[in-house]
Amino acid sequence: MKTYNIAAIPGDGIGTEVIAAGLEILESLAQRMGGFSFNVTHYPWDSEFYIEHGHYIPEGGLAEIRKADAIFFGAVGSLKVADHVSLWGLRLPICQGFDQYANVRPARVLPGVKSPLRNGQAIDWVIVRENSEGEYSGSGGRVHQGLPIEVATEVSTFTRVGVERIHRFAFELARSRPAKHLTLVTKSNAQRHGMVLWDEVFTEVAKDYPDVHTNRELVDAVTTTMVLKPEKLDVIVATNLHADILSDLAAALSGSLGIAPTANLNPDRTFPSMFEPIHGSAFDITGKGIANPIATFWTAVMMLEHLGEKKAGEHLMHAIEEVTASGLHTPDLGGTATTRQVTDAVLAALAR
Repeated sequence: MKTYNIAAIPGDGIGTEVIAAGLEILESLAQRMGGFSFNVTHYPWDSEFYIEHGHYIPEGGLAEIRKADAIFFGAVGSLKVADHVSLWGLRLPICQGFDQYANVRPARVLPGVKSPLRNGQAIDWVIVRENSEGEYSGSGGRVHQGLPIEVATEVSTFTRVGVERIHRFAFELARSRPAKHLTLVTKSNAQRHGMVLWDEVFTEVAKDYPDVHTNRELVDAVTTTMVLKPEKLDVIVATNLHADILSDLAAALSGSLGIAPTANLNPDRTFPSMFEPIHGSAFDITGKGIANPIATFWTAVMMLEHLGEKKAGEHLMHAIEEVTASGLHTPDLGGTATTRQVTDAVLAALAR
């Protein structure tokens, strides 16, 4: 029997609630499917840990979780800690430290879920986000802090190797899907250095994929395409900042951030990949027991697929869709169900 070592980092807010539910689902699935099991190690790296110890990740922490086959992550962010401190203290050191350069965010309207768009059923996208550099590279600084002459710089960094590898990843993904279509999102009309390189490398890589249809859209223009003509899109490749924004829009158009999954992939598999729901800490509903666990369950599907357990992933996805189709929805989807009720319903669907 194959045993997968999972590093569980629930983090802040509803992260603790949904990761607990996700692990319960994974354990039940493993028992019912047979052939594999999970060895889960829990890491208490959250904002309270930071307040107490002065850091999110202790010395040797990254080396420890590097031993895992995958990382199951909840959320980071607290009203007690500045956002840039929490993000750069926990999530980004993992993404950048483990070279998880491909952030993959699928979006579609699940059965029984209502999109705010009249033609929302046409949404079937995968947004590929460059996850290691660009606008979130961390380049820049501040000088003369607190003085009238204070200056702050935030430098977008684009490397040829970083741009080429994410474009190739996106092309490979587009080639694997029926539409074989890839949209390049850019802003090279105004950002005339890094984004021009972004466009030029895309054009070069496209020559190796003559079977993949491509088009180019400015980031502001593609938001209107997403809303007005969702059927025109399939796989979308965008920079760190642009895809961060577009993927939240995609989740909202699909019904709720509470159903949207994410994979932070190290495609070379030299480091573990990290899987997380995109909804964040959600302070307003933390502790109320109404967080939607569907995003975490769908994230678990992506983790199973990455681990090579495709059949188990398909079984879990069918169970998720059975539950959403039944109308059992948490408040973010207009229902009254609790996290516990949705989790129990998915467990029951897995048993059938």
